[in-house]
Amino acid sequence: MAASSDNLMAQIEALRAALREREPRDVAFRSGVEFDAEGFRFKFYGEPYRITYPALDVIVETSNKVCNPYYAAMFLYYLHTADGTPPSGKWIAFRDLPDGTFYHQAYQGYSGDRLARALGNQLEMFERAAQKLDGMKLTLGDAAYAFDALPRVRVAAVYYLGDEDFPATANVLFDESSSHYLPTDGLAGVGRALVDRLLRVASQK
Repeated sequence: MAASSDNLMAQIEALRAALREREPRDVAFRSGVEFDAEGFRFKFYGEPYRITYPALDVIVETSNKVCNPYYAAMFLYYLHTADGTPPSGKWIAFRDLPDGTFYHQAYQGYSGDRLARALGNQLEMFERAAQKLDGMKLTLGDAAYAFDALPRVRVAAVYYLGDEDFPATANVLFDESSSHYLPTDGLAGVGRALVDRLLRVASQK
């Protein structure tokens, strides 16, 4: 899904064309989104979006403005890829996604590593931010929370405290079913977006 601006716009138009060939209610059923007279409705980390139909413009509901092309492509890919596979309840690392091994180091750098560098051993700061984002507590690591990124894409942030020999570490994991809803580079964007939100909330007084 990573692409230049021109390629990204071409991908968006191709996705729109493909989605217009499908029954919208079937698309909504497979992706777990709502469909009404104004189009598809869903939330991304709790923030409401709308995809108009049949134009398939991606709108930020809170501002009623067109969202940025990267997110637009991500959400259209979600509708296009979704096949209705239920969540597995099993967490996997980015490297376990299709072709994830090749990109794992880069992904870890801007997801878990960035989170741990920013927060260090301030575990309570991580937990407070996760709770403010409606994270669901898990029994992994020293603290962990699951988040509904999209209706059928669930991710988890897992935090490990450091000691005198090793710094704190963190990982952003995915439900094993996630590749049924987004390509691997799209899921990388989902993980990055979670860390962005956690750090933004953690920095608030």
